[in-house]
Amino acid sequence: MPGPDRRTVLTGLASAAVLWPAPALAHHGWSWTSPEFFSLTGDLVDIYIGNPHATLDLDVSGVVWRVELAPLARTLGAGFDDDVVALGAEITAIGHRSLDPVEARMKAVRVIVGETVYDVYPERAAGIPAA
Repeated sequence: MPGPDRRTVLTGLASAAVLWPAPALAHHGWSWTSPEFFSLTGDLVDIYIGNPHATLDLDVSGVVWRVELAPLARTLGAGFDDDVVALGAEITAIGHRSLDPVEARMKAVRVIVGETVYDVYPERAAGIPAA
């Protein structure tokens, strides 16, 4: 039984190449966030240190917020990993919340655990307003 012709295979590969990066491009970046800084303090209920970027889940008054950090290399470069915090610890995240007001999600620029500050986006952290 003959296989697909060359044109069919090339068309399929071209389509896959065009469609494959779309979810990654939509997911990364800052376009989904508000331009204003936002601060959130809650108790750590889950942590993921890995690719494409680290995430924290914080319980804030009964609502679990997803806090997205920088890509793995930047997060680790800031000194933040799963050894510096334990589940249940209070964490403050400063960054930009989702443009969707009902979505409990933000992208952090700075994470504070106790007295220790981790700037996962140091170039953006310079713009955090003084408290």
